Amino acid sequence: MACITYLNSFPAPNALEILANCPEHEVVRISGDDPIERSFETLDRAHAYQCVGARNEVPVPLRVGAEFLSRAPELLVVSASGSGVDVFDLDACTAAGVLAVNQAGANAQSVAEHALTMIIGVQRAIVRADRVLRSGWQGSRLEFMGTDLAGKTVGIVGMGNIGTRLARICSRAFGVSVLATDPLVKASEIERRGAQSVTFDELLQRADVVSVHTPLTCATRGLFDADAFNKMKEGAVFINTARGSIHDEDALADALACGHLGGAGLDVWDVEPPQPDHRLMQMDNVIATPHVAGCTSDSLYNMAEHAATQLLDIFSGEPAARPVNPAVLPRFRERYVQIFGESDGI
Repeated sequence: MACITYLNSFPAPNALEILANCPEHEVVRISGDDPIERSFETLDRAHAYQCVGARNEVPVPLRVGAEFLSRAPELLVVSASGSGVDVFDLDACTAAGVLAVNQAGANAQSVAEHALTMIIGVQRAIVRADRVLRSGWQGSRLEFMGTDLAGKTVGIVGMGNIGTRLARICSRAFGVSVLATDPLVKASEIERRGAQSVTFDELLQRADVVSVHTPLTCATRGLFDADAFNKMKEGAVFINTARGSIHDEDALADALACGHLGGAGLDVWDVEPPQPDHRLMQMDNVIATPHVAGCTSDSLYNMAEHAATQLLDIFSGEPAARPVNPAVLPRFRERYVQIFGESDGI
């Protein structure tokens, strides 16, 4: 029935095992190392395209935009491995009648745990202490005196699956006060999810730790600029496990260099991976990881299961569980019926 293509691999092998249970669908691998023309020979007849959501892992010609879509005329669905959809031009998808879906929630626990690890790691100077101890340090332990998380205020920007999970971990395990801001979530729902709803500026001014869990969009690109960092409390910690470009890297480096901010934990970068001579990579109070917050065996298994199951549901005529551009659904249904002659519940 459907031709389901995927770039390089699914997050884990269980996705292919799930798809194999429905042999009526053709599942075709596209290699990122193949000549682009060969890839589009397959995409020309593809109904679904599955790929990772991280920009650095997808060749530019295989990122979904207007040109890509013009060369994949039968395409109905583009699916990201995780929650991020950086490699999809959502406006172009909607204009083409292509449904974009993600696997929001599948890696929420792992990303929340990574953010928490970074918070404590920065507050307690764990990475710096490890580094100097291995180099033969013989100084005073007080050089690494940190602060407790308990009793502090954590501000969460973005109260989706990950932000909500982090809020609950922080409040229940550490007794912290949790503030949150999210223009897409009502104040009453933020309260239900375990945080006090505040404005962005109030969050910056009150939080001892600010953790970012929002997608990269036109509205959030550059959200954390010099002005935002200046509004944060002196000595506050900044954490970003969401997407690079939400924060201005130079502005963050300036805020750290002058001592206004106490430290940062960064899993995401403008260019991934960052170069070793990057300003932020040279700072002792910055913990740096290469976009691995969601990379645990458990989360990859969940992401693969979510991706495969959602694709099968869509091509069984069921509604998509996690649509990213829901405005496209009427046009998507029309195209689905044109191609397959049936729509059932979609």
